[in-house]
Amino acid sequence: IFSSWAQLWMLGRSAYLWSVTVVFVLYLLNPLFLTQHQGHDYQSSMSAQNQLSVIVPTYNEPPNNIRRLCERLFAAAEKQVPKLEVQLLIVDDESKGSAALATQVAELAKNGYKIGLLARKKSEGRGLSSAVMLGLRKAEHGVMVVMDADLQHEPESVPAVAAPVLQGKAQFSVGSRNVAGGKVAGWTFSRKLISQVATMLAMPVTTCRDPMSGFFCLSKTTLAQAKNVNDVGFKIGLELQVRSNAKTIAEVPITFQDREEGESKLTMKQNIEYVS
Repeated sequence: IFSSWAQLWMLGRSAYLWSVTVVFVLYLLNPLFLTQHQGHDYQSSMSAQNQLSVIVPTYNEPPNNIRRLCERLFAAAEKQVPKLEVQLLIVDDESKGSAALATQVAELAKNGYKIGLLARKKSEGRGLSSAVMLGLRKAEHGVMVVMDADLQHEPESVPAVAAPVLQGKAQFSVGSRNVAGGKVAGWTFSRKLISQVATMLAMPVTTCRDPMSGFFCLSKTTLAQAKNVNDVGFKIGLELQVRSNAKTIAEVPITFQDREEGESKLTMKQNIEYVS
């Protein structure tokens, strides 16, 4: 006799596999979905605003990733006209790597980078989505970008991803792999398929072509419109798009790179939570 937990897990696994099968069939039958949608070039000058908070959630992240992200981000900000004023805010869930990460952040701050650390103890909460929400609430500036720490999101793309919101052209912007000019480096077929399935499952609730992207931008005003946000799992970008009822979503082409250091935190459990 299975326990209630085991029964729930098996039910969720069955629902997930059924959904993957159905959507895979639709994927094969729908060549229109394979057509890339046109992205927009938002690299032009940011005349409306030039202040930006960048939120980076971490868990057991190699300190070298944070150092490289920080150096590349601020170098990219310096090249903007006018210069982009950036606050980099790391939100770290307690792990065996937290002490080394804190030392790295302190060293970067000592070297003149505007970088801060929000360190959460296990008793204070954990998980990517809740870490992102904490960072968004604590951000200093009115426009905020969320990105991964592992350099799969290129720091040099931050100004372009933020530009539509900074310029007042969109309420929400996404660094997209699925528009013209966007691409993924080094993914296997199975990983691409899982991403396409997740994207198709989100089609009823958003027009965004890369709704699962963790590289996105919004303002404090848009954030305030988001009610009843579910901060569990890895789908916080999609959650905020929908809950904020964003009317204008800009998709900026990016290249999603291979991870340089560290391991993926995405598990089958998060996949089941997304489907459910």
